[in-house]
Amino acid sequence: MREFLEILLTKEGYQVSLADSGERACEILEDHPFDLVITDIRMKDIDGIGVLKKAKQVSPDTMVVMISAFATADTAVEAMKEGAYDYIPKPFKVREFKRLVSDTLKSRKKSAAKKEKDVGGYCYHFDCLIGESPQMRKVYDLIERVSQTKSNILISGESGTGKELAARAIHRQSPRGDNPFVVISCAGLPETLIESELFGYKKGAFTGAAADKEGLFDTAEDGTVFLDEIGDLTPAIQIKLLRVIQERTFTAVGGTEEKKVDVRFISATNKDLEGEVMEKRFREDLYFRLNVIHISMPPLREREGDLPILSQYFIEKYSRELGKDVKKISAYAMDILSQYSFPGNVRELENIIERSVALETSSIVLPESLTLSNFQKHGRTETVDRRSTDLSHKGIDLDQAMAKVERDYILKALEITHGSRQKAAELLGISERSLRYRLEKLAEKQQ
Repeated sequence: MREFLEILLTKEGYQVSLADSGERACEILEDHPFDLVITDIRMKDIDGIGVLKKAKQVSPDTMVVMISAFATADTAVEAMKEGAYDYIPKPFKVREFKRLVSDTLKSRKKSAAKKEKDVGGYCYHFDCLIGESPQMRKVYDLIERVSQTKSNILISGESGTGKELAARAIHRQSPRGDNPFVVISCAGLPETLIESELFGYKKGAFTGAAADKEGLFDTAEDGTVFLDEIGDLTPAIQIKLLRVIQERTFTAVGGTEEKKVDVRFISATNKDLEGEVMEKRFREDLYFRLNVIHISMPPLREREGDLPILSQYFIEKYSRELGKDVKKISAYAMDILSQYSFPGNVRELENIIERSVALETSSIVLPESLTLSNFQKHGRTETVDRRSTDLSHKGIDLDQAMAKVERDYILKALEITHGSRQKAAELLGISERSLRYRLEKLAEKQQ
């Protein structure tokens, strides 16, 4: 049986290791991680339950399938309690066994995507989204719950907040996860082209249509259609899209035959669609069809605690891609970033970090490597020259208060000058040498 399964699984494209006893299996598990362990239940020395426990001890993410000709309800229950994914009694059909292996590995892949990963000391991954703030955890929870439904989803949020990443996470964790994920940019196609791109066209439908062409809805069959910037659709296309969503049918340009389509719709917008409906620029019936479930992506400035996590992630990413040895961001540079409003959100932060890593000559991202936009919508209302001088009867530590004022002015000057120490010193009315000395003093206090 062991040799037969090795031949079968190898032909299916899997890499297979064999163990002729429970004891040998435990030895192999100590040395190598495995995605899937298939073990008999009844064996000498160490039985299948023992192998199961060892596999879970060494690698909790390893999936275990039990096989036995002597399986009973009690052993099955015990195996499930210990973390077995499934068990299959002998004899079994080959087709049934191959399906079980495939389903088990798919389940492991989805579980791994959902599970938060510990990277660089932070637990912050959820599929392809990054962050551990309460705002993002709410998004993760909602994605988990809606991914198994068939309902249409509307994702709203400012540009750069990760709306497409959220849509991909929903798709990957849904039953359609192995099928196409087709992105349609509603803002990127003129009305004269979007209809033929969506629905395809028949030969001779218009000048240049030399042959039949499938549309994006054909490509997305059994998968997910992501309609990006849905608020930019023209009224004429809105009507045709509404019909597809309602009837699940469409007709190619120049064609007469109706085609059925089985897709899930996820839409995204950075506009206030309710306001667009009120202003009669977006169809109310289409809005309600798309907005069955709503997910709001928070802007970066509202994601408490995520800025250092995202910055470190992008530093590691671009250090690898650019062949640099940048390890982290300095405390001063992080202070500057923390006072910036990020109108472009996570996408803007990624661009800032990529440029900083590319320009940096040391192993740490320094303030002078940062390039921030002068345009700051949602900027802070409190600035360093507007400070409360209220003094209570409890008194204050004047040295500490003055040090904080000095620190904030220095950081503000570095922010305004995009990290240039020379220009910052000029703004502060001190020499560059004096600024360097003050920065060194601040660094000593932080250590």
